[in-house]
Amino acid sequence: MKIGDIAKRTGLKVETVRFYEGEGLIDAPRRSGGNYRLYDQSHLDRLTFIKRSRDLGFTLDQVRDLLRLADDPRGSCDAVDEMAVLHIAEIDRKLADLQALRGEIVKWGRCDATTIAECRLIDALSSKTPERASLVS
Repeated sequence: MKIGDIAKRTGLKVETVRFYEGEGLIDAPRRSGGNYRLYDQSHLDRLTFIKRSRDLGFTLDQVRDLLRLADDPRGSCDAVDEMAVLHIAEIDRKLADLQALRGEIVKWGRCDATTIAECRLIDALSSKTPERASLVS
């Protein structure tokens, strides 16, 4: 299949497929007589793995590690388990940060001002008063 086909089937952009190839995450596909990239099922499987990993929030370096581990089917799963535990901890940290952020925004409430000069939301974002310092830091 050509690059546009594999991009569509994986939900990636053509540029992203090329990027992953350039980064060595997928093998270079064979070329047609017209110099088109021709991808096969192994490329589709690997790109699907990469996309799913990225969708789950793994960094590109973590995806590289996961691919390296996946390439050794007889290897130990301990490293994958460790990565998952660390990733869950990072997700939990981000969730806590988002909950705190949400709480701050909810505290502001709906602004009933008619002009920006009177808007308490804008004031909370720009003010350096001690009671608002936590909102801007």
